[in-house]
Amino acid sequence: MTYSRDFWLDRAETLSPRTGMFINGRLAHAADGDVFEDLSPVDGRVLGAVASGKSEDIDRAVKAARKAFDGGHWSRRHPRERKKVMLAWAALIEKHAEELALLETLDMGKPISDALAVDVPATVGCIRWYAEAIDKVYGEVAPTDPEKSLALILREPMGVIGVVVPWNFPMIMSAWKLGPALATGNSVVLKPAEQSPLTAIRLAELAVEAGIPEGVFNVVTGYGETAGRALGLHPDVDAIGFTGSTEVGKLFLQYSGQSNMKRVYLECGGKSPNIVLADCPDVKAAARASAGSMFFNGGEMCTAPSRLLVQKGIEDELMEEVAKVAAATRPGHPLDPSTSLGALVSPEHAERVMSYIEIGRQDGAKLIAGGKRVVPEGIGANESPCYVEPTVFAGATNSMRIAQEEIFGPVLTAIPFNDVDDAIRIANDTQYGLAGAVWTRDIDKAIRVSRAVRSGMVYVNSYDADDITVPFGGYKQSGFGRDKSLHALEKYTDLKTVWIALGS
Repeated sequence: MTYSRDFWLDRAETLSPRTGMFINGRLAHAADGDVFEDLSPVDGRVLGAVASGKSEDIDRAVKAARKAFDGGHWSRRHPRERKKVMLAWAALIEKHAEELALLETLDMGKPISDALAVDVPATVGCIRWYAEAIDKVYGEVAPTDPEKSLALILREPMGVIGVVVPWNFPMIMSAWKLGPALATGNSVVLKPAEQSPLTAIRLAELAVEAGIPEGVFNVVTGYGETAGRALGLHPDVDAIGFTGSTEVGKLFLQYSGQSNMKRVYLECGGKSPNIVLADCPDVKAAARASAGSMFFNGGEMCTAPSRLLVQKGIEDELMEEVAKVAAATRPGHPLDPSTSLGALVSPEHAERVMSYIEIGRQDGAKLIAGGKRVVPEGIGANESPCYVEPTVFAGATNSMRIAQEEIFGPVLTAIPFNDVDDAIRIANDTQYGLAGAVWTRDIDKAIRVSRAVRSGMVYVNSYDADDITVPFGGYKQSGFGRDKSLHALEKYTDLKTVWIALGS
């Protein structure tokens, strides 16, 4: 059912989000009573005073998680029973879809239509998929001498997993880590981004309601430099699953070395090359798909195709179509179901994006679309500065800052190239390696480019195609380890060999 903007506005007025941490199966205040204001980028409203967790709160949550793990009520529970509980959890998330979507929109500014059509279903689907995988993962028997030994290779849960997620897809990023971590029997302490803590708290409540034992799933809200750092340094956390910036990802590697050498799995930034060759099957279709993927979620995506590499000869045709898509994609009120581009997550982040637009101008790139802040209809001029037009630069070089640094906003940088070798060279001339794409009708070129581009994912004649069955992650400073697919189960389990001597 499609509701009106007035419906969502009215519901937002009556919403009473939970703002406490969630430790050992119940809501909790910070140990020192500290809170921070959670401000909505939609219109600047205060959503609540959220508990500001610190080292003592992380310690409480880790102790609860360790006690739950050692108690075995989840870690040693029959796989069929864990599966049943996680399926019930997914059903509760689906039942509360409208509430969760509204929290997501108010917290980080994405259109309510996207929150309902993308974020909630993807979260439900992820939890269900890993629930179904629980009783379908087998151990191994090593090929040792059958008359002298039997060697079993087992996968066991690691223990306490710290999860740190960003604000661009709060529920989906959480689910990508919670799904496999909980499916394999671990306990979890989740630290959501301070800009978007509300759905994490609600997901934990629903998990306990579904039957996940107390202490198995905990949430500590707070800032990265306090709660996040404490989680990374905690000596009783066995692994960290992190999604966020490369800069902060490197800090978690340091925290690991300074504490207990906990394993750290990172999914960090990106500056993905989207290569359109002159023999592209449909230049206009490629332009529309490229721009649509770039401006989805306000460009606040680590996989965003922010570097559009276009072969000389089709540059004018491609860029004309890209500019049309940008001009037609206007920021609107996030609670209006017709809106496709909402607010950026905060005034500070919007200012950062605008600073990059100015840098692009100064460095000599040609601005062919956007470049300004706007005030959508229904938003007061003084309520929120978080709305930025889709912006397109043409004629850039790969050495420009707008081509090398992750902007994380609706800013597309187009770079011309000569031939396939030139495109591959430019594509790989970056510190990142998360995603990439190539558009061509020549299968040989498609295979050559997709193998040569150094990134964890390469799309051919498409962009941002997605399915829970395929792994997600990067090369180089985009991180390591994979979310999604059965491969994610490997991150949260230890291999154990049990060697049995025979005939003794």
